[in-house]
Amino acid sequence: MDFTIHQVTWHDAEPLLREVREAVFMREQGVSAELEWDGLDENAQHVLAVSDTGQAIGCGRILPNSHIGRIAVLPAWRGKKVGTALLQALLAYAQSRHFPEVDLDAQVQALPFYRNLGFAEEGEVFLDAGIPHRKMRLKL
Repeated sequence: MDFTIHQVTWHDAEPLLREVREAVFMREQGVSAELEWDGLDENAQHVLAVSDTGQAIGCGRILPNSHIGRIAVLPAWRGKKVGTALLQALLAYAQSRHFPEVDLDAQVQALPFYRNLGFAEEGEVFLDAGIPHRKMRLKL
């Protein structure tokens, strides 16, 4: 099974981005609509992973302040490098914008994934939407 990564705007890909985020964050992890739809999507750069059959299978975003977030991969596609490809596309965007660093709030179970890509942990564990997270940063 193969996939491609696309840089997209919220305007152009909102239905597909919503589909993935609703499946992962809202249905699987129980995040409320009020927390998931934070009003920041319009001004963010998004990346979308699409399977060769045309299914949206993953997504992520980076805000103008260089904060990466909303990285989600459908369960059937986890462990197949989709998350890595999404994050690499976001980092390439950040570098093209000459951001000196990026940060993200990683779910605790995803800390090893981000560590393997060079991110360093900062501060203590905190709850976001009732899910334990930790701030991580990467100098570019």
